[in-house]
Amino acid sequence: MLGVRRAGRAGRVVAAVAAAALLGGAVAGCGGSGGGAGSSGAAADAASDLSAVRTSPIADRLAALPAAVDGAKVVVGRPGAPRTVQVLVDPRCGACAKFEAAGGETLLKLADEGKVRIEYLLASFLDQGGASGSVKAVNALRASVDAGKFAEYHAAVFASQPEGRFTDGLLLRIAERVPGLRGEAFDRAVAEGTHTGWADGAEKAFEATGMRGTPAVLVDGKPVGAKDGSMFDAAGFARTLKEAGVAA
Repeated sequence: MLGVRRAGRAGRVVAAVAAAALLGGAVAGCGGSGGGAGSSGAAADAASDLSAVRTSPIADRLAALPAAVDGAKVVVGRPGAPRTVQVLVDPRCGACAKFEAAGGETLLKLADEGKVRIEYLLASFLDQGGASGSVKAVNALRASVDAGKFAEYHAAVFASQPEGRFTDGLLLRIAERVPGLRGEAFDRAVAEGTHTGWADGAEKAFEATGMRGTPAVLVDGKPVGAKDGSMFDAAGFARTLKEAGVAA
């Protein structure tokens, strides 16, 4: 089952079967009660501090990809790309990390080739009282847009998803692996939570889509890759996108 959002941020867990039905019977995903998020408290912070920091194997290609904020979305790719694909992810959803390493990388390669633009809706439903650090991660991701480093940092954040929560320290450590990202403006935005309000707006925009779990990929408003699990396989997802009319 997919990562499932808590309705109205009030802590009510939406049934996993409902999310699976909505997305066409998803075959893999995070746990049902905020399952992508690790434990809270000092133990989670310690786990995060020890987390391995990784970058994307196509980081050099991602470094050149343009990104811009469009309301509650971050749009990645060339303005003249013929198709737009919407991606809904929560930084602490374990299934999202699996997607980003497979189908997400496939999409980014297509964006680099000028074939698609990707609209990211960065959810944070796994954050309950700061338990997972999803909001912190979304805040840092928003700050990376201003630094012109979103695509590369986004991939690194998911590749470095911790056992515990995302902390400011971990997010800065990940940023160190993205050339040119660390600096006074970015570091201050991470430390001060400059874009926390934007993160809240992005979560509300995610909820407004009617989708109840992550990861989700929409082509022409229709979910793709969840029912057959192809979103977790690079080659399989390329075929799925081609069937949906997105050039591979």
